[in-house]
Amino acid sequence: MKPYRIGTRGSPLALAQAHETRARLMAAHTLPEDAFEIVVLSTKGDRVTDRPLSEIGGKGLFTEELEEQLSDGRLDLAVHSSKDMPTVLPEGLGLVAFLEREDVRDAFIGRAAPRLEDLPQNAVVGSSSLRRQALIRRLRPDLSVITFRGQVETRLRKLDEGQVDATLLAHAGLKRLGNTGVITELLDPESFPPAPGQGAICIEARTGDQRITDLLAPINHADTQAALLCERAFLGALDGSCRTPIAGLARISEGRISFYGMILTPDGSVWHDIRAEGPVGDAAQLGAAAGAEVRGKAASGFFDSWA
Repeated sequence: MKPYRIGTRGSPLALAQAHETRARLMAAHTLPEDAFEIVVLSTKGDRVTDRPLSEIGGKGLFTEELEEQLSDGRLDLAVHSSKDMPTVLPEGLGLVAFLEREDVRDAFIGRAAPRLEDLPQNAVVGSSSLRRQALIRRLRPDLSVITFRGQVETRLRKLDEGQVDATLLAHAGLKRLGNTGVITELLDPESFPPAPGQGAICIEARTGDQRITDLLAPINHADTQAALLCERAFLGALDGSCRTPIAGLARISEGRISFYGMILTPDGSVWHDIRAEGPVGDAAQLGAAAGAEVRGKAASGFFDSWA
């Protein structure tokens, strides 16, 4: 039998996520490693690193090449960071499984000070995320925040070279890379809420391909899937993309889902947040309703800042 073909980007973090997915599938089905082939593709988001994502097309930049090969059958499944996924996927494709979520928190890596609140006035913080940029400005409007792209290793090297005084990365990614020793502070998700989907690996496949659906079913984590349904519905109601500072986190306990979401202006000076709770089975409806409600809280001028 031909090996299952698993598509991934080529960064060390993306490869770690693809290897984790393969290991879980091997264990779930008692299959050897050669039953799976990891196919590495370069995406536009990987190739163009000298401009902000918001200027070159947003989240789809990390998925287009993978989705093209999924659609035409060259790949059987593709492994992604959930926070990189657009809310609208190409026709015939869907997110069919989610691995159990890692820590959702943002990690602060400081050279001028170990904590964000202790940075000296006018210190320079680098981040590629508009959400992180806006949250930093919300908490510390005196700081200089600059766009800071590249793979994890590239950003850490730039930090060590003194190009910035601090940067932020996802704790989950650093854990998967075995590189948590660089962290100087883990940020509280109440004051510094994560991106929707942060910390979760998702698997995209062709909808209606029962062979692949059955393959993935044993490694799907139901609570993570429900949380992501809620968070992605919140994003969808707000037309969330890499051009928009949006945070959102759903947590599940004893059959209930609680959600906290926030939208900000890019300069962090204005924000609106929302809390919602309901049965896990209503996860998507709860997220969509929260998105609609927080949109209603914000005057139309608020959204002009997202243009």
